[in-house]
Amino acid sequence: MPISPLTSAELYLPSLLSSLDAKVKSTKSLNPLDKIVGQERAQSAVEFAMSMQDKGYNIYAIGRNGLGKRTMVMRYLDRYDPGLHHPLYDWCYVVNFTDARTPKVLQLPQGKGAQFKKDIEELMKRLVKALPLAFDNEIYYTRADKLKAQLASKQEAALNKITKEAAAKHISLSITAQGSYELLAMNGDEPHSEATFAALSHKQQQTLENNISEIESKLREVVRKFTAWEERYSDQQQKHDEQVAQDVLVHLMDPLKLSYADYPVIKAHLHDMHKDIIENLDIFLEQNEEQVALAYASMQKKMPRRYQVNVLVNQADKTMPIVVEESPNYHNIFGYIENATFKGTIFSDFSLIRPGSLHRANGGVLMIDAIKVLEQPYVWDGLKRALRSRQLSLSSLEREVTLSGTISLDPEPMPLNVKIILFGDYQTYQLLQHYDPEFKELFRVTADFEDEMPRTAQSEALYAQFISSIVRGNKMLHCDRGAIKRIIEFSARQADSKHKLSLHSADIANLLREANYVAKSSNANMIRVSHVEQALYNHELRVCRLKDNVMQSFVDGTTLIDTANKVVGQINALSVIATSDHQFGVPNRITATTAYGEGAVFDIERKVDLGGSIHSKGVMILTAYLATLFGQTDKIPLSTHLTFEQNYGGVDGDSASMAELCAILSAFSGLPLRQDIAITGSMNQFGHAQPIGGVNEKIEGFFDVCTIKGRSDSQGVIIPQANVQNLMLRADIVTAANEGRFSIWAINHVSEAIELLTGIACGERDFEFEDYPPQTVLGIADKRLQKLRQHAKQQAKKAD
Repeated sequence: MPISPLTSAELYLPSLLSSLDAKVKSTKSLNPLDKIVGQERAQSAVEFAMSMQDKGYNIYAIGRNGLGKRTMVMRYLDRYDPGLHHPLYDWCYVVNFTDARTPKVLQLPQGKGAQFKKDIEELMKRLVKALPLAFDNEIYYTRADKLKAQLASKQEAALNKITKEAAAKHISLSITAQGSYELLAMNGDEPHSEATFAALSHKQQQTLENNISEIESKLREVVRKFTAWEERYSDQQQKHDEQVAQDVLVHLMDPLKLSYADYPVIKAHLHDMHKDIIENLDIFLEQNEEQVALAYASMQKKMPRRYQVNVLVNQADKTMPIVVEESPNYHNIFGYIENATFKGTIFSDFSLIRPGSLHRANGGVLMIDAIKVLEQPYVWDGLKRALRSRQLSLSSLEREVTLSGTISLDPEPMPLNVKIILFGDYQTYQLLQHYDPEFKELFRVTADFEDEMPRTAQSEALYAQFISSIVRGNKMLHCDRGAIKRIIEFSARQADSKHKLSLHSADIANLLREANYVAKSSNANMIRVSHVEQALYNHELRVCRLKDNVMQSFVDGTTLIDTANKVVGQINALSVIATSDHQFGVPNRITATTAYGEGAVFDIERKVDLGGSIHSKGVMILTAYLATLFGQTDKIPLSTHLTFEQNYGGVDGDSASMAELCAILSAFSGLPLRQDIAITGSMNQFGHAQPIGGVNEKIEGFFDVCTIKGRSDSQGVIIPQANVQNLMLRADIVTAANEGRFSIWAINHVSEAIELLTGIACGERDFEFEDYPPQTVLGIADKRLQKLRQHAKQQAKKAD
């Protein structure tokens, strides 16, 4: 029975928006979409991972770029309620008063970090004023003078006593202001001269020397007592100073301690700070301004900046933090410690610790691109280390790289509670699974995002809301009902199926932006279907340079093609040429020639390494089918040479296998094939037609070449029946098909293609007589092959 061409209704499925209220005339009347459409599987995975608090339940989101994975996840997370199991905290670093090299981390309730920092700064301002005033008044000076006078009186009494004792033994004791002393033997009221001393008897001289030694020994004892007295005085003065400071601190710090009495971490830090201030009072009482400035800028123990609070993370928004890291280098992810310079001195301390995206996302979600993470040195290892330990250690990248022993800060690790969402493609996912055994343990949840969703009346209505979301989000002109329909039809074409819609939101958003530009350029108040069509045309014009060059080769005859007449062993197959942002179809001439041989099919493309493995597989399948047709009882006495004419860049895929078989059967039978018909489709070993990709582009490519070479109403394309669902053809082709000026046939078996191309029935083997009907293509081919076999046998007899 003759095969009928497809109807125009089968070539294009228009959008009716039947589920959308007829009163809705534009996206202005549509509420923006507030839920994820078509990604139920991925959403379920995200929901599961977010509900699991155990280690390792992080997410790898799989999908092509432009699917809107991040937008969809963000939309879900914005509605996600972490509940009581996800408390949020502020994180601060403060000095460790015991060891300044290891700053302490404070985990404070949400919103308390900034307030605590402000309170400490206010306390410091008051202390800087109050403490010097407490030490600059008459009461303090009177008490200090009294202690000093007591010391001086005691020292003077001791010196007077030893001076009198020395005088009684004719020894003069004199002490200078610098603390040195002199002992002289006296001759009455005058010191002995050398002459008078020499005049003394030996016994007298010995007595004076012994007295001097005795007084000197006692004097040294007194000096030692002076040291002890001065130390005691210093202790008393220190206690006095501490008591004065204590009174000030109690007055200023007790209210602060009382306000934070319910927060043990802050309370403990204030207690340590109180003690440290008492021990380092001199930094508040320093008189030299330059020394004060140095103290504030140095890493010495005594410096006011040690009492600052470095609020690393402030969760003042009271919502779960969602951080998107666009540049995931080591410092941006894990934070870093800055260095400062003061008068040529480089220093660092806890106040120079800067947060990374992991700090900001603590208690929430961090979203990063998988490929970008893997491109950055040391980031992937650091990320795994943090997820394994559930701690965030702030170590210097320089120390990681150089392995040097340079002195640096070693801050206390911060507890980490975060969900990591990696966005990547399937290839990256496979590589990580294969080469990193820890990946499965740390990213246990896979959110697999769909590329498309079923096209139904309900999904079209949801898609219209999705379009409204993009329009409103980008503050574009609204789309009328016709524009919405055309965009939905474009989405179906992008999905390569009339029964599906593409979820590649980037394509839809880009089309809307360009249509919006066209509409505004024409001073329209709304995006209409003509603006969408113009935007599509403009885009095609920008990216079709290669297509124009290829089509020009048909115009000037550089690429040989026939779109009329009939030729033996020659057929028009269809292929797709793709660039990074565009793909189009073109016809290719396939030829088959035969010669006496052993029945082999020589694939010339394969022989010269221009054919890919899939193409070679297709040739081997059709060779097997040929053997089924003609090699049941004897060898096929013909060898066939098969090639893509004017192919210089390689060919792959099996979508030309039906065309190749038809060319071979034409060469076997001597029956010419119609050149006004092109064919695409693969086949299995039983001759059944199998679907192929790019069917729309292939049909349109042949139609365009027919237009170039000369149109006739007999022209058309043969496709597999399974590809009918993929048809969303250009309007001019649909119109031509509707008017009978271009035909598209859908077949289930290669035999149907043979009948269309030759105009003769293909024929079926009569297994009882093991023969084909004589007036069929297979019958004519088989008859020729039988003659060749007989001729071969006769030649063999003559040779014997």
